[in-house]
Amino acid sequence: MSTPDPARHELEALSQQLDRLLDLVRRLQEENRSLRHSQEQLANERAGLMARNDQARTRVEAMIQRLKALENNG
Repeated sequence: MSTPDPARHELEALSQQLDRLLDLVRRLQEENRSLRHSQEQLANERAGLMARNDQARTRVEAMIQRLKALENNG
């Protein structure tokens, strides 16, 4: 009782399709992992830039206050 030739051909085609799908899943998992890592790095960089921006704003506001005080005293 051997497998008929068309059935064997279909089984091989399905096996090849399964292999391609598994390869695609692996590649997408790796891409997803890489994108998540990049997203985390960018979020950390953004947080750092926002902190630096807040520090610069605070310094500029302090300078403006000092200039206003000098102007009022001068």
